[in-house]
Amino acid sequence: MLKTPIGRLRAIALIEGISFLVLLGIAMPLKYFFDMPMAVTIVGGLHGLLFVLYVASVAEVKFAKHKSIAWGVYAFILSLIPFGTFLLDAQLRRESTA
Repeated sequence: MLKTPIGRLRAIALIEGISFLVLLGIAMPLKYFFDMPMAVTIVGGLHGLLFVLYVASVAEVKFAKHKSIAWGVYAFILSLIPFGTFLLDAQLRRESTA
């Protein structure tokens, strides 16, 4: 799975999507309801690193597979929406099996 650009993007998208959900669903409530800001500091930093890796992977796939700029923008926008990267993963899986 990690040997191809699309495989790397799918793996990073899944991990980045999970980190986003953990940030929104666990770390932020801990910060605002239980006064534990360290949760957001740790998870937010990890999510930031994963987000940068995701954007780099999108760029790699865009150039390696000759995808359009619109596809790159679409993939970027999906990363800003909770569960969006899972949607991208499903689409990439369908493309690879077709």
